[in-house]
Amino acid sequence: MAYVPGVTPGKWARVWAERVREVPLRLVQMPAAEVVPLLRDGGVDAAFVRLPVDRAALHVIPLYLETTVVVVPKDHAVAAVEEVKLADLVDEDVFEPLDDVLTWDDRPGQLAFTRPENTADAIELVASGTGVLMLPQSLARLHHRKDLTYRTVTDAPQSQIGLAWPEAVTTDLMEELIGIVRGRTPNSSRGRKPQQQPTSKKPPPKRSTPKRRRQTRRRT
Repeated sequence: MAYVPGVTPGKWARVWAERVREVPLRLVQMPAAEVVPLLRDGGVDAAFVRLPVDRAALHVIPLYLETTVVVVPKDHAVAAVEEVKLADLVDEDVFEPLDDVLTWDDRPGQLAFTRPENTADAIELVASGTGVLMLPQSLARLHHRKDLTYRTVTDAPQSQIGLAWPEAVTTDLMEELIGIVRGRTPNSSRGRKPQQQPTSKKPPPKRSTPKRRRQTRRRT
């Protein structure tokens, strides 16, 4: 199973290991641009992707939205507040890496002097004090540096994570995975039927029959 950077599938993998012990789940992190082609080629059975993606021949289930943050040096003015709005960044030079995962109608601030090849390079440039970067909080955590910090941008576009798999391979195991990521219990009606544990039935207790009262004839 593939997953894009920033996604942390460990919690789902642990549940899978408890419920489906006979089928190990192997996790592989890879760049977002490579996940969908690999799914279509059969290189992986399923993947956690960032939406939107080309859904041709794929099933896709949206899972959750990510908080968008702005990454700045620790001595930046933004670091003094807990959250900002896009209007607060109007005078900032904003980096737009080529692997940007956010979809913008109107990007705030001023376009920085260069477009970095990827997010990691953009983080390096932010650390040099030449601009700021907006991205999902999960990626900000992934690229954490001691000299940088980030703050929530309350009105920015958000990235959404989804589960994708080929249309042709919706198996019982895939239904089990869907149930796990959606938080279904093992006894849910969807997915594989839970294994029945043998139970020892106790014989029903014997019911005692009430004694009939002896009738006596009255003499006349």
